[in-house]
Amino acid sequence: MTRPSYIFTSESVSEGHPDKVADRISDTVVDAFIAADPEARVACETLVTTNRIILAGEVRASRPGAGKAENKAFTRELISSLEPRVRAAVKDIGYEQKGFHWDKAKYACHLHGQSADIAQGVDATNSKDEGAGDQGIMFGYACDETPELMPATLQYSHEVLRRLAAARHSGEMPFLEPDAKSQVTLAYENGRPVAVTQLVISTQHAKRIGLRLATPARVKDAIRPLVESVFPDGLLTRKTVWHVNPTGRFVQGGPDGDAGLTGRKIIVDTYGGAAPHGGGAFSGKDPTKVDRSAAYACRYLAKNVVAAGLSRRCTIQISYAIGVSTPLSFYVDLHGEGQVDPAKLEKALPDLIGGATPAAIRRHLGLNRPIYARTAAYGHFGREPDSDGGFSWERTDLVDALKGLA
Repeated sequence: MTRPSYIFTSESVSEGHPDKVADRISDTVVDAFIAADPEARVACETLVTTNRIILAGEVRASRPGAGKAENKAFTRELISSLEPRVRAAVKDIGYEQKGFHWDKAKYACHLHGQSADIAQGVDATNSKDEGAGDQGIMFGYACDETPELMPATLQYSHEVLRRLAAARHSGEMPFLEPDAKSQVTLAYENGRPVAVTQLVISTQHAKRIGLRLATPARVKDAIRPLVESVFPDGLLTRKTVWHVNPTGRFVQGGPDGDAGLTGRKIIVDTYGGAAPHGGGAFSGKDPTKVDRSAAYACRYLAKNVVAAGLSRRCTIQISYAIGVSTPLSFYVDLHGEGQVDPAKLEKALPDLIGGATPAAIRRHLGLNRPIYARTAAYGHFGREPDSDGGFSWERTDLVDALKGLA
């Protein structure tokens, strides 16, 4: 069992962090293909560096009733249409810097058709169901530390950066630039967060705030009210140690300061280290890839377990083999705090989502929609479900069914 008193840390990165720029671009590609063909296949990797954007990977799209040659042409047409979408995504983040500019960065696209060997294992036919897009293990987690049923250290780390980004986009704090990182360390007593012991914020900035040089102390003074508004009363104390731009200067940043790649912030994307992770990234992958869809399903089920009051914490693991539709295993851990036998949940939970096959997960959560670019920053979990189906895995619509298991 977890020690009752301890100190724990999670970090987050902003939408302008180089790796998150890459994630945003890759998920923009996913949205473009799924908007054109809900059954499209996408595995897109992005590299961003000083004034360069490079895409690579495998894609496939088709039109109803079209032949093989027509579908190949359709896929090529979609690939050729991506550049303005990619540049618009970078512009939306806010990059108009000398070293990385949405309009001036060189663009190269090396996307090509999906492997026929992979396709034959994944696609449904008259003789078999749709198989998993890859082998692997996926995890889902929920806890009652925050109203979002997320680990507090990660949820606050995300929210700090969201507030700073909002102030930047609105013009309230024009000296802020897109690249930023946060880190929140909390002291826990009896398993509950009681105080922020350390707070780290590194935010890219202009050389000056108004007419004054942008020193770490001045950046801290400017952003402090926004940061303080994130935390519940009592968590920030006089003993909280603040580290704001601890290197002393953060003017050169983003892809100009450090290259970014898709899928390098998977702990930021999930649970901040408070729960296991299977190792697979989410961004750039269509929902036939269980790295993404099954991880969303596990979060959905774990969140509903906690929301139903069956446990204060819940971890779920699921595993698949490539080309096989039925999960190989399904495991529930209630961390010794459950109001129901975990084995009972292991039998009941998959049935609530159609047996947890890849196709059933996509149907239940409505994943064949262009809803992925919005997930690329500030976490895939702990978000509000959108009216158009975005973040559907954050719904708690299984609560009534699960309460009957207690």
